[in-house]
Amino acid sequence: MTLEQHTLQQHQVYEGQSLRCEMLDNGIAEVIFDNKSGSVNKFDKATLAELKAVVEALNSADGVTGAIVTSAKSVFIVGADINEFLSMFNDTREQMIGWCEQANAIFSGFEDLPFPTAVAIDGFALGGGMEMALACDFRIVTPAARVGLPETQLGIIPGFGGTTRLPRLIGADNAIEWIATAKPQKPEAALKVGAIDAVVAAEALKDIAIQMVTDAAGGKLDWKNRRLLKQQPLMLNKLESTMTFNVAKGVVGAKALPHYPAPMEAIRVIEESASLSRDEALKIEHDGFVNVCQTSQARAMVQIFLSDQLIKGKAKVAAKTATKEIKQAAVLGAGIMGGGIAYQSASKGIPVVMKDINQPALDLGMNTAIKILSKGVKLKKLKADRMAQIVSTITPSLDYSAVKNVDLVVEAVVENPKVKDMVLQEVEGVISDDAILTSNTSTISIDLLATNLKRPENFCGMHFFNPVHKMPLVEVIRGKKSSDETVAATVAYATAMGKSAVVVKDCPGFYVNRVLFPYFRGFSLLMNEGADFRQIDKVMTKFGWPMGPAHLLDVVGIDTACHAATVLAEGFPDRMSIIEGDVVAKLFSDKKLGQKSGSGFYTYGVDKKGRPKKEFVEDIFGLIGTPSQQYETQEIVERMMLPLIFEVVRCLDEGIVATAEEADMALLFGIGFPPFRGGALKYADETGLQNIIAMAEKYQPLGVCYQVPASLKQMAADNKTFYNA
Repeated sequence: MTLEQHTLQQHQVYEGQSLRCEMLDNGIAEVIFDNKSGSVNKFDKATLAELKAVVEALNSADGVTGAIVTSAKSVFIVGADINEFLSMFNDTREQMIGWCEQANAIFSGFEDLPFPTAVAIDGFALGGGMEMALACDFRIVTPAARVGLPETQLGIIPGFGGTTRLPRLIGADNAIEWIATAKPQKPEAALKVGAIDAVVAAEALKDIAIQMVTDAAGGKLDWKNRRLLKQQPLMLNKLESTMTFNVAKGVVGAKALPHYPAPMEAIRVIEESASLSRDEALKIEHDGFVNVCQTSQARAMVQIFLSDQLIKGKAKVAAKTATKEIKQAAVLGAGIMGGGIAYQSASKGIPVVMKDINQPALDLGMNTAIKILSKGVKLKKLKADRMAQIVSTITPSLDYSAVKNVDLVVEAVVENPKVKDMVLQEVEGVISDDAILTSNTSTISIDLLATNLKRPENFCGMHFFNPVHKMPLVEVIRGKKSSDETVAATVAYATAMGKSAVVVKDCPGFYVNRVLFPYFRGFSLLMNEGADFRQIDKVMTKFGWPMGPAHLLDVVGIDTACHAATVLAEGFPDRMSIIEGDVVAKLFSDKKLGQKSGSGFYTYGVDKKGRPKKEFVEDIFGLIGTPSQQYETQEIVERMMLPLIFEVVRCLDEGIVATAEEADMALLFGIGFPPFRGGALKYADETGLQNIIAMAEKYQPLGVCYQVPASLKQMAADNKTFYNA
């Protein structure tokens, strides 16, 4: 053995697949997280086992005076491995409690090392990453760092000591706010409450951490009392405790209950463990963690996280494979929709031309963009100079010559096939041969619109949802002649705009509207029988929708709904035919177009702050008929949800949408499907496919839209679910 090899062995305390431990000068050990099998560090069972080995090695090593924890990646630790979590949720309660105890013994073991410790954080330290940091005596970060405990966003609570250590470090009220809001915190905010100790330049990060541990080991910093603070009961007298927790329960409960139990469970855990030592408090945390892990909400919200990762992954592939980079875009048709699209593109750094045939429309489009930006300035999310910069990258024009050099065009003129056909042909004659042409249409066939185009391979649909700046979804509609390059570049552009793109095939209504209208059909059939739209709205809002179907129809626009219903009736006459005496058609014929005209099912005005306000006026019954019966809550839910679920299944069967994950995420992002239910297919899984089939049997007289698709019957017979099929 050479002297060099001997020195190397002396300095290497431990080496694994996810982390290693090396001795630096002056008795300082460096624990380095460096996942060899991935681009980020995360806590899975294997990493926890390696951390345990490091703790054991450091406890038995001679001459160690302190330790620092670092990352070899561009981020510190993004959290726990959610895929492992999801499989664990099916374990017994005893198994999960046992796992929590084993995991926390490792973190506590690190916290109890017989010398001072410091963590050096650059990038994200979230969830388990933050809990690793909390187990250290000192926390130093760079200005780019983001720290926090986002677990409640997944329907769970921190399980590696977060609800125990964070309140003892920054106070119960601050800890509850961090955990309940689940927001990553910037360094300034974290420093203010004492969650971190210093913010330093990235190049000085490791040196400062070493210096801090060296000073602590030399008696210049009192690390033992800092550690003791996290190991003893919370410093709260009885009055402070009552005030803190009662206020927190009131504020958080109003926002979270009844659909999101995790934030309230976190408060319960912190309150019950406030008078206990760290080790006793951790037992309460384990209990609370398991309580929420085994709820349908946690299963749904963890699945949403994983599905979102799938969509992001597909978008990354699209960005890598796209041969056309979108550096300059154009929107044809200004107004509110065009202005929203222009804003979205410009705000993400992609300059845009907004073209229309008349000045008032251009003015409306520019005003729409300016209004959105002004609100951002007012809320201090944006600075005035940044607003001016964004506005300067939107070029309004009455002339086609302004769009000749753009890379991609979004046609957003009126929802009329003849008008769209004319505009698309005109602009195709102006733009370059390799420019991409897209249509923002909610119902008109992409194949139909491609008929008269010279380069149909460069054309696809790009369906934005209103209001554009708030709705995350863009449906990218692949026509029969759309090339892979066109679809990839369009997905990449939508992603660059900050949107979640889901690729769907061309069919009447595409995906989202095709599955939404059977839901509206369920509503119309109930109304024809004498239901009260107020009761239906109340039930479906309680179910978790942001608004009931009557309110949603008013917001969508009664005219828009009637137009889409006609298109879908032509496309799917067996199950989406026009309903005789439909209340929506009655409103349309009476020019009650919903929110846009001031009245529909409800009447609309503005409140003192200028926000839309809906009210019920009894006169509406003179037009649509007086309610003649009440329904059980469960029947309303079943009659509304079954047609939607079955149409989603048909779309999956036909390949209109590629995966269950994308099908569900499109509903969450496009029409506000209740997140805690995870989407139509996840909701079906949680309800049980056999139960769904049994529900549908009661409603067969209502028509084909209540008939169970054969594939769903087969899945139920095979004991499969959408998320394990």
